[in-house]
Order: sequence, then C-alpha cells, then structure tokens
Amino acid sequence: MWTTEASAFKVATQHQAKWAYVYVRQSSPGQVVNNRESTDLQYRLVERAVEMGWPRARVKVIDDDLGKSGRSASERYGFQHLLAEIGLGEVGLVLSFDASRLARNNRDWYQLLELCSVFGTLIADSERVYDPGLYTDRLLLGLSGMMSEAELHQLKRRLHAGALNKAQRGELRQRLPVGLFRQQTGDVILHPDEEVQARLQLVFEKFQELKTGRAVLRYLHRENLWLPSRPLQGPAPHEVVWQRARNSMILAILKNPAYAGTYVYGRYTLDPTKRKPGHPYSGRVRRALDDWPIVVHNIYPAYITWETFLANQAQLKANQNRYQEDQSGVPRKGQALLQGIVRCGRCGRKMRMRYSGPEGNYPVYECVYAVSEYSGPRCQEVRGLGLDAQVEKLLLEALEPDKLELALAALGELEQEYAALRRQRELHLERLRYEVQRAQRQYHAVEPENRLVARSLEKLWEEKLRALEKGEKEFEAWASANRLELQPADREAILALGSNLSAIWHAPGTTAADRKQILRLVIKEVIVDQKRAHGMVWFQINWQTSATSQHQYARRVNAYKQHAYLDRIQQRIWELHAAGKLDDEIAEALNAEGLLTTKQGPFDKKTIWWLRNHLGVPAVKPNGPHPDQWQNGTYSAQGAAEAIGVFVGTIYKWIKTGRLEAYQPRKGTPYQIHLTPKKIVELQKYVQRVRRSKKEAS
Repeated sequence: MWTTEASAFKVATQHQAKWAYVYVRQSSPGQVVNNRESTDLQYRLVERAVEMGWPRARVKVIDDDLGKSGRSASERYGFQHLLAEIGLGEVGLVLSFDASRLARNNRDWYQLLELCSVFGTLIADSERVYDPGLYTDRLLLGLSGMMSEAELHQLKRRLHAGALNKAQRGELRQRLPVGLFRQQTGDVILHPDEEVQARLQLVFEKFQELKTGRAVLRYLHRENLWLPSRPLQGPAPHEVVWQRARNSMILAILKNPAYAGTYVYGRYTLDPTKRKPGHPYSGRVRRALDDWPIVVHNIYPAYITWETFLANQAQLKANQNRYQEDQSGVPRKGQALLQGIVRCGRCGRKMRMRYSGPEGNYPVYECVYAVSEYSGPRCQEVRGLGLDAQVEKLLLEALEPDKLELALAALGELEQEYAALRRQRELHLERLRYEVQRAQRQYHAVEPENRLVARSLEKLWEEKLRALEKGEKEFEAWASANRLELQPADREAILALGSNLSAIWHAPGTTAADRKQILRLVIKEVIVDQKRAHGMVWFQINWQTSATSQHQYARRVNAYKQHAYLDRIQQRIWELHAAGKLDDEIAEALNAEGLLTTKQGPFDKKTIWWLRNHLGVPAVKPNGPHPDQWQNGTYSAQGAAEAIGVFVGTIYKWIKTGRLEAYQPRKGTPYQIHLTPKKIVELQKYVQRVRRSKKEAS
C-alpha cells in the first residue's frame, strides 16, 4: 500500500539500528474530533516503518501535538522532544504524512533538516524517503517546506479576506460587552436588566464629571456600588455576575466603542517583538484610534454618542503626565496649584515641579528642558507659593460675578446626585426580590418526596432571603444617613455658602486636587517669566474663554539689591528721616504704603536700622538737644546730674542698678527720669556720705 521506489536503498543498517519516530499532528481540537480519517492515516505510518525494516518495538509515535497549530514550535512540545532526540543521535528515521505535519514555517522546518543532515537521520512521508545529507533530497525537502508555509498563508489569507469582507458590513460577530445583549434572531439590544443599564450609564456620567477612572473607582467604592461583568465561559447565554469595581473594569467600559453603538474591527494587532515564551496570547498591542481599519457607526444601540466616546478617549490620554508632549496630566494631591499647566515664558516649554524645604513643603516650578536635552543652562525656576497665591486671588475675583449661578448649580447637583444614587439602590433591591421569588418558585416546583433536591433548593431560598434582608437594611441605613429634604432655611444656607467662594475654596473638605480641577475649568495655562523685570515675576493667564490677562508681582529675593522697589524704599527712608521719624515710625509708614521686605514680610525697626546704616542715614535725635527737664516734669540724664551734683555717668549707673526710676518712650530715645525734691535731697546726702568715707579711707 505504501509507495516503494528506488529511494528505498537509502535505508541502511546504521539507520535501522536507531529509533524510527512517527510524528502525528492535527491543527485544532475540532480537526481531531471531526477529521478522524486523517488522524488514522498518520497512525498507520507505523506499518510503513515496519515495512522499511524497523522492528515494531523500535518504532515510537509522538502525538503530543494533536490539536496544535504547526505555525510555531513554541507550544509544540512533541516537536521539541523530536528535535532533542535527533540531536542526541538516537533517531534513524522521521516519518510524517507530509511536511505540513512537521512544520508550517521555514524556521522550524530548516532547523529539522539541519539536525537530520548532521546526525544522519532520514525523513519519510507517504510517498518516498529523503536523505537531508544529499543535495537533491535537501532541495526537494526545502521546496516542500516552502509550499507548506505558503499553503498556510493562502488558507489564512482567504479566511481573513472573507472575515474582513463581512466585518466591513458590521456583520462579523464579535463578543459583546456586558451592557449589550444578542437575541436569538441576531439582533443586538440593550441589556434587558435595567440595573445593568443604570450602572453603566452611571460610570459614563461620573467620568464626565470626575474626569479620571480612578476617581470613578473611588466613588463606586465609597457608595458600595458594584459593576456588572459577563465571564465568557461555557455555552451561551452567559450570566451577568456582579463584582467589586476595579480600575481595569472601568477602563474597559470607557474604551469600548460598542457602548457608542459603533462596530470596530482590528482594535488590536500582534507585535512579534513583544511575544513572551510560554504565553501564546502575548504580544497583542492596541492600535491607535485613528489606525482602526474598520469603523461602522450605528450598528448597536448606544449608551453614549460617538462624540462623547472620542471626548472620553481624549480625556484619558490627557490624564497621562507627559510634559514633553504638552500633556498636563490629571490633577494630583500635591500642594502646587498650577501643576501641569505652567509654561516657561522664555523657551515656551512646560515647566515641571519639585518640592523644596526640609520637609518638602514648598513647591517650585522649574524649566529644565535645556538641561535634559542639551546639557545647557536652566531657563528659570519660580517659587510656587507666591505664584499660586496670585493666580488663586485672580481666579476667585473672576468667579465672583457668577457666585449665585454656581450656588444654584451646586444645589441642583446635590438633588440629581441623590436621585441617581437612590435609583441605583432601588434597582438593586428589585433584583434581590426577584431572586428570592425565583428561588421560592423553584422550591415549590420540586416534588416534596424528592428531599435530595428540596433541601438544596430550600437552602438556596434561605440564602436569597438573607441577602434581601441585608440589602433592605443597608438601603434604610443609607436613606437615613443621606436624607435630602431641603427646607427653605437649608436652601438659603446653601446659597449663602455658595456666595462665599473663598470659604469653600479654603474649606478643610476641599482637597488640593479639587482646587486644581476647579482652576482648570476656568484657566487653560499660565505663562511665567521671572527674569523679564527686575525683582518681579511676570505671568500671563490664558483663560478657557480664549481671553488673556497679564500680571506681575514682587518676588522673594535674597538681597535688597535685587528688590523690585529698592529705589522707592530708599527714597522713603530718606524722606521720613528728614521729617524726624524714628525707626519704628518709618517701619509703620512703609508697611502702610504696602511695601514689603525681601522675604515679602512687613518691615520692623530692626530692618529699618539695618537699611539706615547701609544707606549711611544717621539716627534721629528726638526734640533736638536734650532739655534738663521734659514737659511732663521728668528730667533728662544731664538735668538730673546738675540737680544732684554728680556726673552724667553716675546717673546712668544709678538707672542700671535701679537707684533711679527712669524709662525710654522707645528704644534709642533719651531716658526720662522721675525726680522729686525729696529724692534729690536724699541722693545729695548719699553722695556727701560716700565722698566723706572715701576721704577718711585715704
């Protein structure tokens, strides 16, 4: 029955002394089940090996690769075992029905030929025997392998062309996401379960409000709302399973175009460079939205519009922090208010941020593009606290005319939020009640004598009842804690709070991310340059309305020579000094005029003393030359010395030791000494007594 021709002389004793291997393979499990004749023909190759002179005991069958494709040897462990045995010099003959059974790609095929050529192994098919060591046979085997690979390519091309043609009409069936349901007629409708529809709609609404998938995830966890999923295991129809929300589930919902009613074919492609050994489904990469080969709109019922879907994809992309690509990223919890939207006014690049200070509490915006790209000098860096304070002030001023509308909108949002959450929980309770009724019907439908089934159904009914009881208690607790029955006084309080934007902005419950999100709704970006004017920070606000406004403020500096208003400060010090003002009076005057120090703080007399000495301004002597006695009856140091008859130094010594009562109206002014006639006489007697005792001692 087997073809035997002149090539049979190639079989020698040295080949028969080794093992004969019969390799059996089918491409898929379906072929193994349905194409049994082909599998049987491959097993009958054992008889051919026996006819060629191999004892039946020295013929081995390798059928580990049944149901596996021959396009790659990575998952064909039987083929790998065959190569290993050939490399050990244990194989004299390899039999396969044809070359396509051994390999469907030239890499694996020529690897087999090379090993057989080196170790003297013959290859046989259903027609003849080949010796890979002979040039003619090697040429024929090479052509056979090439035809095998080309045959697979043609089969795949025809199948793919047919699928592609059907996909262009939107008729090639794909797995539907959980929110869509395919009827037996083939029509696709929204999922009949209203709770599934409401939960998916909530995800889309919350993403448009919160802007990030993580924020939607935190919202669902906070409200204890689960997401529906439909594991595609087993025969259809597949049941909906409710699971705790995960970030991957939310992103899968947001990125699936089927929810926009659009049929898409070819969202993923294979990248051979990203394949991982042992992972047959690895290497799949997502194509960019503009590169999707087939997009057919209005095929499915939609949860959102196609425009909303595109806006969601743009928002997800914008949430990624990539400054070099002008992507600001999502607002984060850091202290810097302008994180991601500050642009350098010198080179035009986005400025990144860092935190300085001993505990990292002080944000700094810096432009390091030239440093990272060209090893050049740093453009600039701007302290964040000062710039943030200026932009925050301008933002609140811009929102001030619309405060009433904002308060009314917030009131409406509260009512809509409460209604949406109540609807979600009511649908959940309705589903639990249905499951209880279904379990009850199943229990009553079973024969009472069939206790084996009745006990299980009774247990299931009890579990559903407990789940319903738990759900009702949770709903009552939620409704009690979140009761929204606004009285007229409550509405007035909310409107009053909404009119005070500054209080809301600085409220403890308002997070840094909330402030950044509010700011980005109004301000597109801020361009800053602190080297444009001496000692000043210049910045331009590009508003979301396409309007622009330019501003500047004095920045913190390390020395007064860098101060933006140094000339004005010096001029005012000279003018106030000429008017006879003391240091503390000069400080009060400068503070009243809105002038600040290098650290952007108020002036004090110590700072004025330092500046006065730096400018060479002498100290002011109040009231000119000191009088012997002031208008309030107190004495100066010189007047007290003349009245008592001592030196002025003695007066200062007595003030220091407390013998004389004196005070200074302010530091740096002359002493004012309290002296009565009785005190003068007492001190004169004390001086005479001291002088007499010194004379006697000498």
